[in-house]
Amino acid sequence: MTSIAGFLPNVDHNGLHTMACLAGSVIGAVTFTGSIAACFKLHGVTKGNMWNLPMYDKLNPIFASVNVGCGYLMLYGNSHPIAVAALLVASANSFLLGWNITNSIGSADMPVAITVLNSYSGWALCAEGFVLQNNMLTIVGSLIGSSGAILSYIMCVAMNRSLYNVVFGGAAVSLTAGKGEKMVIEGTHTETFTETVGQQLLDAKKVIIVPGYGLAAAKGQYAVATLTDKLKQAGVNVRFAIHPVAGRMPGQMNVLLAEVGIPYDIVFEMEEINHDFENTDVVLVIGANDIVNSSAIEDPNSPIAGMPVLNVWEAKHCVVMKRSMGTGYADVDNPLFFKENSSMLFGSANQSCEKLNAFIEANK
Repeated sequence: MTSIAGFLPNVDHNGLHTMACLAGSVIGAVTFTGSIAACFKLHGVTKGNMWNLPMYDKLNPIFASVNVGCGYLMLYGNSHPIAVAALLVASANSFLLGWNITNSIGSADMPVAITVLNSYSGWALCAEGFVLQNNMLTIVGSLIGSSGAILSYIMCVAMNRSLYNVVFGGAAVSLTAGKGEKMVIEGTHTETFTETVGQQLLDAKKVIIVPGYGLAAAKGQYAVATLTDKLKQAGVNVRFAIHPVAGRMPGQMNVLLAEVGIPYDIVFEMEEINHDFENTDVVLVIGANDIVNSSAIEDPNSPIAGMPVLNVWEAKHCVVMKRSMGTGYADVDNPLFFKENSSMLFGSANQSCEKLNAFIEANK
């Protein structure tokens, strides 16, 4: 809106001002509808290919070409009304482009998509700075745009993905994923109960907790902090393993743990702790799924094949705390649930942790 308002007056626009108005409108529109699409995906309103535009996989080059044409009319057209109309068309076109790009991104890639949208917002703000001739907006927008781009790159490296593949890949298909038949998961899961898990924790020397979005949704971070304190008092070495894309946005799990005072020195990133699962007695996976999905390693035809995951199945015992056997955000079946050393503790993360606290307090 600022870009359009800055271009509406019939004055002599230099090339920089014209391109800034176009960039602000295009990037701002893409960010706006892209953020709405991301919000819908985060809340589970849309899944998979729901609400995709017709022939969505062929539209992006068309949208881009229309924007280039509008930019040409704005720069080299001799009619101001036509230039204004071109800007309005580019803006409307970019609303569709933003929706089409983000809604086509696979759910497992949405944490990266959010950082990309954050970067977009910075570059839109930078363009606004040129439109309004405000150096502060230009500087702040550049900082936001560049930092968002750097974070997006770091997360893509952590997921073994390319930024182009995330933004334009359509579905959550990794660089190494095959096109053959997916691995057939056989066997049945083993259900466990509070008393069994509580005793396993008390008998353990090393415990690693892997938090996921389910922990945040259940607001169970306070119960987990209490559980950590009780286990440490019982002489158990407790650590946390954080996957780069755990949760629904970058750094969500780190913030969640910091909120309840979990010491930084027991919180480890994936590459720092992944090698130590084999030396761990018990792993508690709380509300996580995709980041511990062993099909990423075991099945070359899995949609998330090649994505680095936390190797929780290498521990002596792995307890997965979930509400149900449902698939995760990426909608990919998880063989971890059916491994011999894995068991399922069903229920809300908060309630399950509270029950574990009560058991440990009574038996430590």
